[in-house]
Amino acid sequence: MALSVGTTAPDFELTTLGAEGPEVVKLSEQLGDGNVLLLFVPMAFTGVCTQEFCSVTSELAEYSDLNAKVFGISGDNPFAQQNWKEKEGIEITLLSDYEHEVAAAYDIAYESFLPAKNLHMGGVPKRSAFIVDKDGVIQYAESSDNPGDLPDFAAIKAKLGELG
Repeated sequence: MALSVGTTAPDFELTTLGAEGPEVVKLSEQLGDGNVLLLFVPMAFTGVCTQEFCSVTSELAEYSDLNAKVFGISGDNPFAQQNWKEKEGIEITLLSDYEHEVAAAYDIAYESFLPAKNLHMGGVPKRSAFIVDKDGVIQYAESSDNPGDLPDFAAIKAKLGELG
């Protein structure tokens, strides 16, 4: 069961690829000025994950107007994420949770991802969304066992509007 609203968000340091190469993004350093929207997806280069991040990319100005920074997190390595980002035109900052430690800390890791399709990969993050406010407290939490279910973006935007 995902961490609940009112819980202090676990801090993390994850890698992204910037213009100069690998960079570390620390959640606690992103807080203070506004809200952070964390979007966890199971895997790069998959249909629903690509649909989600391309849709959010097309609405980045709206999230900015709602005073939110958006980060996409998956267990893929940062080089695979960068290839996916370039291929699909994704503009969200993608963070690599390669060791699946953040998925575990947020209590959203699959024990076995899609065993019916013989994938059997443990630790893969469930499709999830968390809003972390400027004080580091989770104000919205959503996680789905079904990797095909997208987060409720209308509810996410409404909550961001309330938080200001």
